[in-house]
Amino acid sequence: VSGLSSAIYAGRYNLKTLVIGKEFGGETAKAGIIWNYPGIEKADGYEMIKTMVSQAESHGAEIKEETVINIEKKSDGIFTVMTAEKTYSCKAIVFANGSERRELNIPNEEKLKGKGVHYCITCDGPVYNGKIIAVVGGGDASVKSAILASEYASKVYLLARNTITAEPTNLEDLKKMGGKVEILLQTEVKELVGESKLEKIILSKEFNGRNELKIDGLLVEIGAMPDTEIAGKLGVNLDKAKYINVDNFMNTNIPGIFSAGDITSFFGS
Repeated sequence: VSGLSSAIYAGRYNLKTLVIGKEFGGETAKAGIIWNYPGIEKADGYEMIKTMVSQAESHGAEIKEETVINIEKKSDGIFTVMTAEKTYSCKAIVFANGSERRELNIPNEEKLKGKGVHYCITCDGPVYNGKIIAVVGGGDASVKSAILASEYASKVYLLARNTITAEPTNLEDLKKMGGKVEILLQTEVKELVGESKLEKIILSKEFNGRNELKIDGLLVEIGAMPDTEIAGKLGVNLDKAKYINVDNFMNTNIPGIFSAGDITSFFGS
């Protein structure tokens, strides 16, 4: 969102603008129905992003669905941006590539990705119509995911390491789910079990007399990590959590490089 917003404003100032990204809209595009965007009572996140892309293009921005693999700054101050397909030159860069979902880093997670283990309920939830889903996480995103999952699944387990913290409105909606969503506090997933697909999860404490839970799908909602590897290699200052340090005008320590959105230290620290 912040990258497209930057492109809209740059276009309105008649600046030649190129937006490069492998997945436009980030979490907003995957959010399902959005209720807290100022000026709009509710909107579908994916449709909202499509409108933003169209708006940026209408102001002259060029959109490229590519992956940036490296950026170099030349002695004359010009930046060279390299993707797998092409090389571009520019005078200024705005890093607005957001964050990537955190993983559990437990046995068999990598093997079972897309085979029962997921990180986006709006992307993969409908696959589990009438089945059993577990959601890992105790924040607002996990609560909203559990609510959305309940529209598809026959049963949803919400597993939290400590307590549940979410917007009061979302907590109220969660309560309305009744027994369809069951909350397991002080409970972590220690291991994933399955060969060609997820069959069950091993829990850190017993539930109903067993330390394992048979489920069809697992949604991981434990936050995100900033995608700042390329910025760091370029010499952009990062904070201790690897978010980009910016001032009040979104300047980084390198002239001509700016940053916006949840990749910046305003959001991460």
